[in-house]
Amino acid sequence: AFKAAVLIQQWYRRHVARLEMRRRCTWRIFQSIEYACEQDQIKLHNFFSYLMDQFTPSSSKERDFISRMFISGESYKEAELEKYCDYESIEVPDSYTGPHLSFPLLPDHATALLEAFQQKQQLHARYVLNLLHETRKHLKQLPNISHVSTCYSEEVTVCGDLHGQLDDLFLIFYKNGLPSPSKSYVFNGDFVDRGKQSLEILVILFTFLLIYPKEVHLNRGNHEDHMVNLRYGFYMRLKDLMLYLFFTFAQVHGKKILKMFQNVFCWLPLATLIDQKVLIIHGGISDTTDLDMLEKIQRDKFTSVLRLKKRKESSRKAEIQAINGERESGTDAAANEAAPRLSLQPQSAQAPSTANRLEFSRWLRQTVQEQIDTCRRLVDISESEPEELTYSSMVSLKGVDDEPCWSRQEEWKQVLDILWSDPMPQEGCRENKVRGGGCYFGPDVTEKFLEKYSLQFLIRSHECKQEGYEFCHNRKVLTIFSASNYYEIGSNRGAYVKLGPDLIPHFVQYQANKTAHMLNMTQRQGFPVALFAKISRVEESAFRALREKLFAHTSALISAFKAYDGDNTGKITLSNWATAVESVLRLGLPWRMLRPQLVRSTEDGMLEYKSWLDDLAMEQRSQEHIQSSMLEVIYRNRSNLETIFRIIDRDHSGLISFEEFQQTWKLFSSHMNIELTDDGINDLVRSIDFNKDGNIDFNEFLEAFRLVKQCP
Repeated sequence: AFKAAVLIQQWYRRHVARLEMRRRCTWRIFQSIEYACEQDQIKLHNFFSYLMDQFTPSSSKERDFISRMFISGESYKEAELEKYCDYESIEVPDSYTGPHLSFPLLPDHATALLEAFQQKQQLHARYVLNLLHETRKHLKQLPNISHVSTCYSEEVTVCGDLHGQLDDLFLIFYKNGLPSPSKSYVFNGDFVDRGKQSLEILVILFTFLLIYPKEVHLNRGNHEDHMVNLRYGFYMRLKDLMLYLFFTFAQVHGKKILKMFQNVFCWLPLATLIDQKVLIIHGGISDTTDLDMLEKIQRDKFTSVLRLKKRKESSRKAEIQAINGERESGTDAAANEAAPRLSLQPQSAQAPSTANRLEFSRWLRQTVQEQIDTCRRLVDISESEPEELTYSSMVSLKGVDDEPCWSRQEEWKQVLDILWSDPMPQEGCRENKVRGGGCYFGPDVTEKFLEKYSLQFLIRSHECKQEGYEFCHNRKVLTIFSASNYYEIGSNRGAYVKLGPDLIPHFVQYQANKTAHMLNMTQRQGFPVALFAKISRVEESAFRALREKLFAHTSALISAFKAYDGDNTGKITLSNWATAVESVLRLGLPWRMLRPQLVRSTEDGMLEYKSWLDDLAMEQRSQEHIQSSMLEVIYRNRSNLETIFRIIDRDHSGLISFEEFQQTWKLFSSHMNIELTDDGINDLVRSIDFNKDGNIDFNEFLEAFRLVKQCP
C-alpha cells in the first residue's frame, strides 16, 4: 500500500509538472506574439517618420495636407474643440429608448447607465459628446500626479488594464461596490482597445469621475494614445458603432467624437500617489524618471507618445524657401549662425543681462513663445491654446524662474517610460526592445527611485499576469491586471488590490467568463481533469496563433531552411529547424520544447520542411482558394495595412478620398524614386476604386494589394 501510494504520488507530481510546463510555454507564446505586434506598430511609425523627413512637397497646399494627415500629435485650438463639441445642436429623436444624461450628473445617472449597458443598450451620441466635454473640462484642472489619502476613505481600490472588457468592470463593481464617498477607486489606464466594449467602459468611468471627482481617479495608459488606437481597434469599433446606431450622425459628426476622445486622453493624469507612499503608474520607471519633471510638464502636448518625429529645422527651412521662393539675406544668415535654434523666428529685442534672473526668464519665455508661434504659422499646425490656465500650465509658469528648462525630447522620454516600461529581474536599465518602447528596469533602479522619493512600493499594470497580479523586485513592484481571460477563455484571472491606511495590499481575483469560472470551481475541488481541459483549450488557441505566425513567414522560413540543406535534400535536422525558426520569427520561444505540437512526423530525426510548410498552408487556406503565397503575404501584412489605411483615412470615415490617396502615393513614390505624373496617379486611384463610388474602402485597398502581389 505504501509503495502504491508513492507511485501514485510520483505519477501525479510528474503530471502536474508537465501541465505547468505546458502552461508556461502557452503563456510565452501569447506574450511573444503580443509584444511582436507592438514592435510592428513602432516600426511602422518610424517608417512614416522617415518618409516625412525625406519628402519635400511641391506646394504649400501639398505640405499642409500631408502634415495634417501624418502628424499624429495634431491638436486643436480651444475654439475648434468647442465647435467640435456642439452637442446642443444634436437632437435626440423620440424613438431613442436608451439612457438620458443631464448635467451635473447624479448617482442615479450612473446606475441607469450600468443597467442600460447590461441590457446591451447604447448611449446616444449627443450625450457622449456632452460627457466628453464635461470630462475634458474637469481633467484640465487636475495635476499630472493625482494625490489620494486613505484618511478620507477606509480603503482605496486599484484596478489594472480593462481593455474594453465590460464584464470585468461589472464584476469588480459587484464584488467591491460602486464608487462612493467612502469607496475610492484608481483605474490605472488601458481602458480601451482589444475588447469590444471600450466605449461603454469609458462612459461609465467618466460618469463616475464627474459624480465623485475626489474618489475616482484615472491614470493614462499606453493605449490611451491616438496612434495605438488606430491599430488595436478602439477607433474602428467606435466608428462602426456610430455607423450602426446613428448612421446620419456618424457621417457628419463621427470625426468630432474621435477628436474629442483623442483630446480627452491626452489630458488624463500620468500617475497617482497614495498617502505620499505608494506610486501608481501604468508602465514603470527608468533610471532617469523624474517626478518633479512629470509634475510640471504640459501633458496635453503628447497626444501620442508614438508621435512621428519632427523634421529637422534645416530641412524645414529649405522646404519653406523652395515653396515660397525666398532667399536668405545676409543678416538672417548671420542671425542663424549665432542662434541656430531660432532660425525661423523674427528678431527679438536684445537679451537682457543674465544677472537679472527674473528679467532674463521673462525675456526667454517671450522669445520661445515667438518661436513657437512662428513655427505654427509656417507649417499651419494648430496647438492647443486654452482660454483659461490649466493646473500644469500654472505649475510650469510658477516654477520657470526656479527650475531648469527641459527639452521636449526629455519630457517625451519621461512620459514614454512611465507608460511603456516593464520590470526585469536583472540589475540595471536598458532599452525595451521586446515592446519597442520604454525600457526594462531592474531592482536596483527601483530601490534608488523609492529611496529618492521616500516611497514604500510601486503599483503598475501594463502586463497580463496569469493570477491577475504579481510581485517582483523584493515585493517593491506590484503588477495588477484586471482583464480576465485576456488571451483566451481560461488563460488568466483578473484582479484588483485594496489598500487601507496601513498600505498593506489585499487582493481579489476573479474570472468573468462563466465557463472559466466553472473550471476553476472544479479545479479547487481537486479534480485534475478540469485543469487539463482548461490548459488544453488555451494551449490550442496559442498554437493556432503561432501556426498563423509561422505561415505568414513561409518565404523567409524556406530561405532559412535551405541554408541548412546544403545538398538540397528537402530535409533538415530538428535542431536546425528550431534554430532557423527562431532566426526568422525572433520570438524568443523554446522551439525544441514546442516541436511536438508543431511538427507531427519526422523520419530518422529529419524534417521534410517543404511538406511541413504545405501542411501549414492547408490549415490557413480559406474557402476562396487564394493561393498560398498570396495568403501568406496578407497574413503577414494585414495589421500593417489596416493601420496604414487608418492613417491615410484622416477623417476616420472608413473611406480614403482620391486626394488623400494621391498625396500619400506622392510620399511613397518619392521614397522609392518612382517618377509618376499626376495623371498617372489619377489613373491608379481610379483603378483601385472598383465600385466607382469616388472613394477607396478597406476591401478595395486590400484587394488592390492582393492583385499587385499576384502579378509576376
